[in-house]
Amino acid sequence: MDDTQQAKRSYLSAMMGCYCPRCREGRLFEKPLKLHKLSGFMKMNKSCPVCGQPTEIEVGFFYGTGYVSYAISVAISVATAIAWWIFIGFSLHDNRFVYWLLFNSILLIVLQPWLMRLARSLWLSWFVKYDPNWRENQPPDFSERLNKDQANNW
Repeated sequence: MDDTQQAKRSYLSAMMGCYCPRCREGRLFEKPLKLHKLSGFMKMNKSCPVCGQPTEIEVGFFYGTGYVSYAISVAISVATAIAWWIFIGFSLHDNRFVYWLLFNSILLIVLQPWLMRLARSLWLSWFVKYDPNWRENQPPDFSERLNKDQANNW
């Protein structure tokens, strides 16, 4: 791959599709997200199956995804509140606010598996940059940051 060749996916499509941020080709998660079968939906590959980029850079690396998921949930809630206010409206004389709360709660519960995966993909993309020459360059070695005794110790 020469320097002028573009990636198959843009940053946004790679992040939203949960692809490796380094090569934008390998899947971050072992299984695709299927709402009828959620067992193991958060199981990530240890490294990218295409370029070998490790997905866990250090112990507890993905703790920060809780903040990312929370921010996305707040943004969705604000967006649904604005849309509800514009199309349906809020009133003190009936239960439209309660209906919005129920609608928003159900929406966030249904979107939660996708939001959790999106938060991990976004968090990883902030720390691992795209490398157009990933075939020639080896991924960075993070082995000194990992402690196998502390892995998955939560």
